[in-house]
Amino acid sequence: MNVIVAGKVYVDPAVRDRFVAAHREIVERGREYPGCLELSVSPDSVEPGRVNIYEYWDSHDSLDAFRAIAPAPAERIEMLDMQVLKHDVSNTRGPFD
Repeated sequence: MNVIVAGKVYVDPAVRDRFVAAHREIVERGREYPGCLELSVSPDSVEPGRVNIYEYWDSHDSLDAFRAIAPAPAERIEMLDMQVLKHDVSNTRGPFD
């Protein structure tokens, strides 16, 4: 079963770009990891302090294996709020089906 981890994190708008940059190695290594279908940590285009998180994995096992060896962020930056959830995908189809 595929797994999606998605949501939003809020940080001080003054450090949002540093927060995204601090996660670059995690994104790069994750995208190369077996079972990673997509991984993104990106600034929101509307809210200045919001960072969007999106992970798409082929299984819980792949996600768990990557998390066990994933590097820590390059810099620790305080999150003011986090609204990120893990979803089990039971059906996949085109976006307009």
